[in-house]
Formats: sequence, structure tokens, C-alpha cells
Amino acid sequence: MKLSLGPILYYWPKQQTIDFYQQAINSDADIIYLGETVCSKRRELKTRDWIELAKSLNKHNKEIVLSTMALLEAPSELSVIRKLCENGEVSIEANDFGAIQLLTEKKLPFVCGPAINCYNANTLKILVNQGMQRWVMPVELSRDWLSNIVEDTHKMQFRDQFEVELFAHGHLPLAYSARCFTARSENKAKDDCGLTCINYPQGRIASTQEDQQVFILNGIQTLSGYCYNLINELHSMQGLVDIIRISPDSTSSLATVSAFKKQINQLPNQQQYWRLDSLQCNGYWHNIAGLAQS
Repeated sequence: MKLSLGPILYYWPKQQTIDFYQQAINSDADIIYLGETVCSKRRELKTRDWIELAKSLNKHNKEIVLSTMALLEAPSELSVIRKLCENGEVSIEANDFGAIQLLTEKKLPFVCGPAINCYNANTLKILVNQGMQRWVMPVELSRDWLSNIVEDTHKMQFRDQFEVELFAHGHLPLAYSARCFTARSENKAKDDCGLTCINYPQGRIASTQEDQQVFILNGIQTLSGYCYNLINELHSMQGLVDIIRISPDSTSSLATVSAFKKQINQLPNQQQYWRLDSLQCNGYWHNIAGLAQS
């Protein structure tokens, strides 16, 4: 199995972002995703900057992929996606069907991102026919669900035409909204948010009245309050998953990539058992409540 470093979901200053990717290029990640996937108002790095950064990283021995936005609300955002798709060098992760349509028209291969609602083999077959080379499974699906889909793709004789990528570590992107929850938490309107997301480089915690950290607010995106961690589940991914994704929230995520790499390289009977802390979960993989641990 390969390891990927997903796109940064949070709003970081430009230099911090560039520094992170300069370190990432020397990490154990085989694939590096980059680009703004949450909010078009986040312009520390403009579209041109993302493309130039991707092309500079592409000169190293890594696969580089540019990720697109997951929720489009204006024609200008579609224009940004068009520029990304026309970069001429780096492949694209589509997180919206608008991006898939543009890539299909240009006959360009693409990665189907986790924000795309794809839950069965028939939909996968359509996407493969449109140029999909890799499918990132929606984060709420279980191993059993994935196993059934993979079995169906074998029966339909196209499993060898695409890769399966699994979100295996990080706060899960659960939902997107036209409203900006981070701005609202500071009593600001979305149109006058002051780019307040940049003050929360790991999102803003939303807890219940019982102090359970149930969500992370990240602009228009809602993330799981607990960190998803499937490092103990690698043996159950054999034959189903080709690529494991780590979602970065700080430079410590690069150490997480190394930990997963070490675990992958161990024989099944030699793999270390990692004790998950109280703010980590693995429920979705086991087809139980997402916040739960199995």
C-alpha cells in the first residue's frame, strides 16, 4: 500500500504552507495533494501560486495532485477550477462534479475525491468511463461497504482500472454548508468574516453541554471532533485498499505518515498495536458510531 498526504483543510499563512510542503517532499508520503478545497476567500495562496507550487514539487520523486473545491457557489469558483484543470502538468483531484465535467470534456484522467457522493459500483463504472483513475472512498463508509463494492467491481470486471484510496488519519470532513460557522462563532457575517479562519490553524472546537468535543468548525466545513485513526486496521485493508491518506493538521502529521509507513512494512504478526487516546476514533470503519472506538 502507498501513503498519501491529503490537502491541508485549514487556512494557514502562505509561508507556513510553503514550508510544510518543503518538508513533505522529504517525507515518507508517496503522493502529495495540495490546493484549497474549502473556501474561495482563502487567498493566502492564489490559484497561480498553487499551480506553481505543485509544478515545483512535481520535480521530485513524488506524485503531486491538485485538489479542487468541494462546494461551488459562484462562477468565479468554476473559473478557478478551469485554471487548475488546464495546468498542463499536474493531475487533479475532483471534489465536485463541475470539475469532473471539465476534466471529462478535456479527456483528462482524475482522482475522485472524498467529497463526491459515490456509494456503489455502478457509479464507479460511470466515473471510470469518464476518466477516473483513483477513487477516494467517502469517509463515512465501513470496511464491509467497501468490501461489497470491491466485490461488485470484480464481478463487473473493472476493478483493475482504478485505485482505491482510504482516509485513514485526521479529522473527518463530514459536511459543507453555504454558511460559515467559524465566522458565526465570532458573531461575524460570512461576507464580512475578516478571514477569521486563519486564527484557527487546526479549526475551532465545538463541544456539547457535557464537554464532549463533537465537531471541529473550519469555515463552511464541519469536521469530526475526534481524530480518525486506522493505524491498527491495516491488516483488514489488504486486498481492498491501494492508498492510505493522512490528512495534515500540523507538521506532526509527517511523523504520522512515518508511523503508518513503519506499520505497513511490518509483517502482520509483528505490527505494533497503537493505543488510541480518548480523542481518537475508528467507528465508521467498523460500521458503528463514528465517534466510537473498536
